[in-house]
Amino acid sequence: MKYDYFEAFSRTLGFVSREELERLRAARVAIAGLGGTGGAQVHALARMGIGNFTLADPDTFELVNFNRQSGATVPNLGRRKTEVAQETILSINPEADVRSFDEGIGPANIDAFLGGADVVVDSLDFYCFEERFLLYAHARARGLWVLTSPPLGFGFTLLMFDPHGMSFEDYFGFRPGMSERQRIIALIAGIAPKPFMLKYLDRTRPDFEGRRLPSVGAAPFMIAGVIATEVTQILLGRGRPMAVPTIYQFDALLRAFRKKTYRWGMRGPLQRIKRRLLDRMLPR
Repeated sequence: MKYDYFEAFSRTLGFVSREELERLRAARVAIAGLGGTGGAQVHALARMGIGNFTLADPDTFELVNFNRQSGATVPNLGRRKTEVAQETILSINPEADVRSFDEGIGPANIDAFLGGADVVVDSLDFYCFEERFLLYAHARARGLWVLTSPPLGFGFTLLMFDPHGMSFEDYFGFRPGMSERQRIIALIAGIAPKPFMLKYLDRTRPDFEGRRLPSVGAAPFMIAGVIATEVTQILLGRGRPMAVPTIYQFDALLRAFRKKTYRWGMRGPLQRIKRRLLDRMLPR
């Protein structure tokens, strides 16, 4: 059967118009990180009809990825995540244009990675601090929205950064000269100001020193749907997107939802107290 884009995505019509579908077809989404959340987001965005992707991840699939990463299968063991993600996209839309950065992102290629992008999705590993600082600064300079939705147990937090609003550094309270531990505390405080998952997390399991954090397979797929929806909203210009310092938190296991605006981000007095408490809680 001959491939036809509008036939493939015709069931989307009714929720988006044909004109809007054309805009999704012409759009480019840049996704940094193709692990648990990134791999699922690639799939969801391809199903929305996004026609152009820029992907970055230096890793290959391992057995330890099987509990949460959509591309982690026995046939894909040892294969590049960028290669598998590209195959997924082209199996859904063989007309798609996919650019891959197998070395990940860094100072030498950040401009090329963001070139032509309409929206950026941050799905980098938790510990990729330098890559994040680089990504957000360059995206902001280009006037690009950056969306990120870290998994937290059976839930997630949605944070959307307006290039003309509060910056990544200001929201989290990052400052020059912070140690890695201080950065970890700032990141946790910002992505989980209401730590729903602590109600069911075995606190002996997170291994911050060994950089092994617990995860479950349900969260990335919830996140993928939310990110695909928000990306679509931005690309189609449907209303004003939510931006930090307003964030959403959701936990499916607890059936808990929370929308909260933090006027000063994580730099407010109460948030500074929470960060000190978090410092005491985390193993040294």
